[in-house]
Amino acid sequence: MKITLIAIGKTEDKYLIEGIDKYINRLKHYINFSFVALPDVKNVKNLSEAQQKAKEAELLHKQINNGDVVILLDEKGKKYSSIEFSNYLNKQMIGSVQHLIFIIGGPYGFDETIYKRANGLISLSDMTFSHQMIRLFFVEQLYRGFSILKGEPYHHA
Repeated sequence: MKITLIAIGKTEDKYLIEGIDKYINRLKHYINFSFVALPDVKNVKNLSEAQQKAKEAELLHKQINNGDVVILLDEKGKKYSSIEFSNYLNKQMIGSVQHLIFIIGGPYGFDETIYKRANGLISLSDMTFSHQMIRLFFVEQLYRGFSILKGEPYHHA
């Protein structure tokens, strides 16, 4: 299985970039993983929220193939403990999912076409975090999930 994390916009803060890179490098020992940062939509001052989400959706749809399983990181999504999330990952692998894509949307969330394409929604917390921080939190949880599956000591229950 291949896992891709797609996010709108670049990660700007150096400490977040370093943290994300740390977990991406660790993930390589477990899974074929890639992180795709799509460029921010240009001239957003002239666009409504709906227009901006539609432009972001165009970029996202180009990254997704028909057979991909797409999970949106969304506040309305299902919440998992770290152990439950590792079980979710295991179920995807056992279910012969070829490509699992997780998406972090732009500042206004997702266009309706992306919601319709999605196979599920996951929420990382009831709290609100910046889209920049969610990238780090998610790759850390992905790493934690695989370390749980391998019975490694990274996760202490």
